[in-house]
Amino acid sequence: MSGGLVLGTSNDFVRLYGLIDLSVSRHTNADSSGASLTDMSVAWFSGNRWGLEGAHALKTGDDLKAIFRLESEYELPTGNMDTPGTLFNRDAWMGLESKTLGKLTVGRQNTLAREFSKIYGDPYGSSKVTMNEGGYTNNNNFKQLIFYSGSATGTRYDKGVVWKKEFDKIMVGVGYQFGGIPGDFNSGSTKSLGVAYNGGTANLSAFYNTASVAGMTNTSYSVGGNYKLGIVRLNAGYFHYTADQPTALGNRKDNAYTVSAKIAPKGVFDYEVGYQVMDADNAAVNGGGYVLNAYANASNAKATASGKRKTLYGSMFFHFDSRTELYLAADRLNTDGSYLAAQANGHTSQLGLATGMRFRF
Repeated sequence: MSGGLVLGTSNDFVRLYGLIDLSVSRHTNADSSGASLTDMSVAWFSGNRWGLEGAHALKTGDDLKAIFRLESEYELPTGNMDTPGTLFNRDAWMGLESKTLGKLTVGRQNTLAREFSKIYGDPYGSSKVTMNEGGYTNNNNFKQLIFYSGSATGTRYDKGVVWKKEFDKIMVGVGYQFGGIPGDFNSGSTKSLGVAYNGGTANLSAFYNTASVAGMTNTSYSVGGNYKLGIVRLNAGYFHYTADQPTALGNRKDNAYTVSAKIAPKGVFDYEVGYQVMDADNAAVNGGGYVLNAYANASNAKATASGKRKTLYGSMFFHFDSRTELYLAADRLNTDGSYLAAQANGHTSQLGLATGMRFRF
């Protein structure tokens, strides 16, 4: 376990930890004129973060413990908060955990759907659904599948309650987000179910997720998994998403597919490659004509678009050790039909290249 121990006794621990990801990237079609941009960018793979987490053993006669996490994200090029004015924008929760209870956490945290789809959403996370948070890369054109795992407040719950428990190789989970609207228990809330099979060589997972966003119902479900074949881990998944929209626009329906692989031979290098398709039918667009992310507030939309968003991506990592690594990465975005992605600034394609260094403490 990386990180520094702030407090440690036989019954308690508090740990300071973090991650620093420095990226320099180049993107084509970086503005409406089609100009390219080379810059020190927001981290390509991992949000820069620091945090505190801890546990306290409770005198209950079993292994029950109180747990907490406070985690903040910042932008390395400028030092700014990732979310201005919000210190612990990644995590701010406490809870209880034991073998009998499982893990119960309350506060700001990842959506349950995000946790259950991370094992096939891209090739960079864990191969199994675990008790710990994680999943999905950070600032690139293939991150977008994460939004199908969203909530009424993005890909993290505000005022969320998550329970997960292992039953041998089976993991189950339930998530709920309070809406906080007087007189309306449903609006602003999110409800999620997840189940996974952690088989080791083969791992499977699925979720069902629904949220009320500005009074309109958004629903998604997904199934996928991964399989290890020697030095290769193969990943594949499917997402289905529907959303209510203003009456004049009609409803939205998306189908998305992803396949990827991680190749990890003995030594200091590993390699990743992936491809994904997001097929949107009648998706609300913002004032600039760009398709809104899944679970976004579409109440003010005046128009829709249909088409496919396709992304091919790859990377190579050089590992100095378990905490420090260098990387090269690239992705290619293409859209068709009337689908326009905000990242491409009104164009139907964008090429991104990046190099960087990542360090964990």
